[in-house]
Amino acid sequence: MSRSDPSQPADADPAAPAPGADSRPASRSPEVPEARERPVAEDAAGALPEEELPEAPPAEVTYDEAFYPARPRALRPRARRNQQYADLKPPFEPDGRNRAYVEWLRNQSMLGDARILARQLSGQAGMWQNPYAHPSPRRAVEAASVWFTAYPLGLMTAPGQSFLAAMGDPGLWETFERIGIDAVHTGPVKRAGGLKDWEYTPSVDGHFDRISMAIDPVFGTEEEFRAMCAVAKEHGGTIIDDIVPGHTGKGADFRLAEMNYRDYPGLYHMIDIPESDWHLLPEVPAGEDSVNLDRDAERALQEAGYIIGELQRVIFYEPGVKETNWSVTRPVVDTTGQVRRWVYLHYFKAGQPSLNWLDPTFSGMRMVIGDALHSLVDLGTGALRLDANGFLGVEKGAEEAAGWSEGHPLSEAANQLIGSMVRKVGGFTFQELNLSIDDIHTTSRTGPDLSYDFITRPGYHHALVTGDTEFLRLTLRQAMEIGVDQAGLVHAMQNHDELTYELVHFTTRHKDEVFELGGQELTGAELAEQVQSTLRERITGEAAPYNLVFTTNGIACTTTSVITAALGISDLGAITEEDTARIRDVHVLLAMYNALQPGVFALSGWDLRGVLPLRREQVAPLIAQGDTRWINRGAHDLMGTGPDAEVSASGMPRARALYEALPDQMADESSFARRLARVLAVREEHGIATAALLDVPEVSQRGLLVMVHRLATGRLQLTVLNFSAQEVSGSVRSAHLETGAGITDAFTGEEVGTVDDLHSFFLTLPAHQGTALLVEPEVQLDDA
Repeated sequence: MSRSDPSQPADADPAAPAPGADSRPASRSPEVPEARERPVAEDAAGALPEEELPEAPPAEVTYDEAFYPARPRALRPRARRNQQYADLKPPFEPDGRNRAYVEWLRNQSMLGDARILARQLSGQAGMWQNPYAHPSPRRAVEAASVWFTAYPLGLMTAPGQSFLAAMGDPGLWETFERIGIDAVHTGPVKRAGGLKDWEYTPSVDGHFDRISMAIDPVFGTEEEFRAMCAVAKEHGGTIIDDIVPGHTGKGADFRLAEMNYRDYPGLYHMIDIPESDWHLLPEVPAGEDSVNLDRDAERALQEAGYIIGELQRVIFYEPGVKETNWSVTRPVVDTTGQVRRWVYLHYFKAGQPSLNWLDPTFSGMRMVIGDALHSLVDLGTGALRLDANGFLGVEKGAEEAAGWSEGHPLSEAANQLIGSMVRKVGGFTFQELNLSIDDIHTTSRTGPDLSYDFITRPGYHHALVTGDTEFLRLTLRQAMEIGVDQAGLVHAMQNHDELTYELVHFTTRHKDEVFELGGQELTGAELAEQVQSTLRERITGEAAPYNLVFTTNGIACTTTSVITAALGISDLGAITEEDTARIRDVHVLLAMYNALQPGVFALSGWDLRGVLPLRREQVAPLIAQGDTRWINRGAHDLMGTGPDAEVSASGMPRARALYEALPDQMADESSFARRLARVLAVREEHGIATAALLDVPEVSQRGLLVMVHRLATGRLQLTVLNFSAQEVSGSVRSAHLETGAGITDAFTGEEVGTVDDLHSFFLTLPAHQGTALLVEPEVQLDDA
């Protein structure tokens, strides 16, 4: 049963054909469908009519369709997104009694667009042409092996050029092709933030609080997005978009939910509190639309039976700002004139209400699936990042225990639905979610095709700042023992977030398990605290005052500023040319760690330009509430098209870059980009991305890391890295090495040794250097 008011009729059947609609899918068109000019009519019950699907124009017949009529037509629906209302601000009260306002909201809503898309795709033969039941990490890696992770707010462009136009520039893609980059993850580019009355409000979380399927004008146009996809395809590349299955912003969908309009309240975990119990709710400050519940109010509402109360943790905890995962709205007038107050769940910030995946209306599921299909089959992307996809189920805890909100089976089921739908139309998905290794293994069986490597990312930073790979080797072995396939991971350098060091694996499921590190036996919780304190000590504070701790999640920094801290540089203003060369060497080492193993390798513009953090005073308003991550999101100019600009088009201050623009780097063999291109060429030539990790052996020098891989050809390949600041010489040993086999350097082709009777060989590596080695089986001579 819908949560709509009884006086309002239920929605029309979403699967029903729209009046006048062609039975074929609409051809892809950059044009926004024309606005309906007829006045809005009311039905007999006084409610607004359901959306109508605009009639699809006749699809053009292509060469292939003419000569191969049995082939299914491409799936090319279009979302309506009635933006003709976007700038309309009539002089009427913005509440549920104003039918014009409700209609305006409905025409901005994502749920409405999802319904339109679903109607056009249902019953089409093209929906059955791809396998979808099981994740396929190696197929995903083969489709896109090396990713550039963009950040729209921070990319500097040519004067007058939008972010999307810059990312679709053929010159940029030619450079990417030379480096070895074959995919771009755009980051979130659709409209985000919220609505207050008739006005849009800014994003509260870097555009991860989505409120529309429309492209945000700040980043460009839908036509530019389509052109970017076309240019990428011409260069053998793929565009990767974002969907957020866990929450939205406070846009039209949330405002309609507050008004109890039709099935919109079913989108969210929101509870209508009767006026008789409003005394349990805090007052909302003037000018605000909600206020966070403190622990006492949370407990009172739990005891009254309204909410499940405390959850397993409070992400982004900040005293006086976010003390619980629940907030309450101001009084809101609904479509019948009744005044309501709602308590709603938000795992993240108050402006990011959490979606409900198990409401009887299935509104949340329909909206998320529609958003995914819009990106893939309407806009033309090839893959999707799933944001916050581990928080899709919530359940009351036993007795006094916290509510169950992480590792819930509903999250697994929802992820399987999303992943299957994306595979069904030929795409793939990846999740960027910090889970235990066990949970990553579980989701890899049914959910997204790839998972972000939060397993070893803190490990290789720890190895760098300590010159000791023991913890990194421990995490790699843990993943192997649990059964995680390294080829199913996205091994990334810096992105828009902090250096995450929550070490969820050791602080949750394995907090009481005993591990050995540095000759000590430590519980998982103790081990995590020791690693975290070491990283804080070496990367922040007096050692590196330019990096900042970000709540309990990690450290706000860039890859470059982790390196400067590891090299003992405390004053970024004193960096010399000699220092820059040392920084570049370490940067290449970290790139080799991430690239010379199975899976996706990802890096950002902050890595390609060697960007340093912003000074805190440059982003003082943005970090005022404790979100220190803004210091690592400085603006950067990839192609050198805006050398005199001080801010990006979005207003982010320009950060200092140690490396030249990409065109200049490509002309210099010693540059970071050219050296990276060589690493990626070896990765591509030998198929390391789709190999299997066999062994992470013990090492003779604590700064060494050895990974033994079996390539798809059956040949063995070794990645050997020196994380210490000194040259090391020692034996490399693994039971997988056969006596008599030759060892060849994949970069130079030179033979560097022969495997002895102890299944080992001797190797010398300079400080902060690495290599990829190939194992040549011993030649067996015929007696004849």
